[in-house]
Amino acid sequence: MSSEVRIRRAPKIGVFLVLGAVVGMLGTLIATSLFPSDPAVGFLASFLYFCLYGIPAGVVLGAVIGIVLDVISTRRARTVMVAVDEIRDEVSE
Repeated sequence: MSSEVRIRRAPKIGVFLVLGAVVGMLGTLIATSLFPSDPAVGFLASFLYFCLYGIPAGVVLGAVIGIVLDVISTRRARTVMVAVDEIRDEVSE
């Protein structure tokens, strides 16, 4: 018995989300360090506050890239024929 299946290389979306969060944090770090910080607030507090915006923006960007790559991988999917073999366990019968 044989049947047709589609094979594709699907990206792992979780990796793109984590990588996007890291890129968002690094972008926030760079953007925060470009400008002088308020002495009353401090650099760390400013950085952590702007991380509230940078990290979600990076996650969204990573998700969009992952979804676009997933759509591209569905277009490149191949259809192949596979054989299905049944193995019977004679001991349990």
